Amino acid sequence: MPAMDAARPWLRRLVLLLASLIVFNWFYGTIGRTDFWWHLMTGQYIWQHHALPVPDPFAYTTYMGKPAYPGEDITRYFNLTHEWLAQIVFYLIYSVGGSTGVILFRQTLLAGLCGIVGFLVYRRCGGFYRAICAALAVALVASFLTGDRPYLITYFLLGVTLLILESRRHLWLLPPMFLVWANCHSGFFLGWVVMGAYCAEAVLRRRNERQLFLATAASLLASGLNPDGYRVFQVLLLYRHSPLQMRIFEWQRPSYWEVSAFTVVLYGTAAVLLWARRRARISDWLLYLVFAAAALSAARNTILIGIIGPLIVFSYLPWKWRLPVLVDGVAAVLLAYQCWAILPRPPLYGVQEWDLPSGAADFLLAHHIRGRMLNTYDAGGYLIWRLAPELKVFLDGRALNESVAADFKRIAYNADSTGGPSGQELLAQYGIDLIVMPMLDGLGDAYLLPASLSDPSQKTWKLIYRDAQSVIFVKNVPEGVEALNSLEALSAMEMQCKVTLDHGGFARCARSVSRVFAIAGDSVRAAQWMAVYRQRGDQPDSPLRVK
Repeated sequence: MPAMDAARPWLRRLVLLLASLIVFNWFYGTIGRTDFWWHLMTGQYIWQHHALPVPDPFAYTTYMGKPAYPGEDITRYFNLTHEWLAQIVFYLIYSVGGSTGVILFRQTLLAGLCGIVGFLVYRRCGGFYRAICAALAVALVASFLTGDRPYLITYFLLGVTLLILESRRHLWLLPPMFLVWANCHSGFFLGWVVMGAYCAEAVLRRRNERQLFLATAASLLASGLNPDGYRVFQVLLLYRHSPLQMRIFEWQRPSYWEVSAFTVVLYGTAAVLLWARRRARISDWLLYLVFAAAALSAARNTILIGIIGPLIVFSYLPWKWRLPVLVDGVAAVLLAYQCWAILPRPPLYGVQEWDLPSGAADFLLAHHIRGRMLNTYDAGGYLIWRLAPELKVFLDGRALNESVAADFKRIAYNADSTGGPSGQELLAQYGIDLIVMPMLDGLGDAYLLPASLSDPSQKTWKLIYRDAQSVIFVKNVPEGVEALNSLEALSAMEMQCKVTLDHGGFARCARSVSRVFAIAGDSVRAAQWMAVYRQRGDQPDSPLRVK
């Protein structure tokens, strides 16, 4: 027995190391989200020009048309400027370390957040395995955060704020940290919530916390030193009037009735607080209530419960038993197996290119093609990175112009509509002479515009490029480029659906392809794709499950 007790510290260190590797690898994932690319290009622009990207240098439609709601010009300026420092950080990391550096940065921030919560649990109750479980619980709720975007900095700094306030050490770090935070991401006000909860607890407990109050006041003032001041609250209200913002998945309400890591932590934390109500801290109650309300209002906020929930649950749950050394050995073995199971597999630390228009961008650059381009919302960010400023986009994920987004929907899905300008009329109004877009949207529905342009009877637009991600139509074929048979666009649609299915998509795209071929009069191919849809009919139509 003495020998086994002597081995316990080494086993505990091994368990901690393995758990840390698991959490770190949990947030591995190739770069695939198109928003990352316009952040990258914006960072490059600011770094090289020493100026904010105002007026917008990347899209030619940003200032066209009338505002769709009062205050759209305010949200536009905010979206162009409020993340400037984080965008520079991402650009510099990418410049030095490429995609590997960006992914490692993401893993470090999120694993660091999980480690902070685990450390705080250990600091509160001294429970080793409680701390491990808390860190793993945070990772489980946050597992969807594989997008390389400035919000990662907010979540990490939110954890740092909790760490500083829990220990009451280094409070002087808060004001400069909030100065940096407010120029990286608008989520800095979440730190205000945390500071407010701890200040309220100090007041209600009648504690003399002069340094805490001073640090909080200084942090509030420092937060205002950014291009938008304190306008974030006005913009959040304006977002509610923005159809573009409200259609984005992360602003939708989460499914609070379904069993998931989020709902287990949400309701489990409420149950623990009620059970331990006599000894639960005021700050814990306040943070849970505010963060739960925020999480239930938008899917992007569910991580807030993932941070505060495990901290509360594993701090208050009773645990009186002293675990035998055998448990440490078993835990080490299980964690070692899990660590091996989730090790990153090839391609290692790269870019997920199967759904990016990289081939189309290469083609446009190789042939020096210019013009007014029509592109999709999803692809806009990547095209900005590859083509700007020589070739500007129609729209992108920055969501800068509501009327332009509405016009794109009419162009792409309803080219022959009545009761307003048709798609072809809008193409003429915007002066578009270059179309770069996929044949299918992210939900697997067919874009009607490129499908209609595949008709050989139309002579205005010529197909000059097609692959599994994009087709390119132009009005005037550039010198040195050969026009293709327009029907090859339908082959590109088939390739895109096949790639989609191969990468975890659902059968909806096959149904769309079948319908297009039925309209085109190709009954054989229509039947083939309907058979594919029926073979996979046990799966519901849904967006792609892509990290």
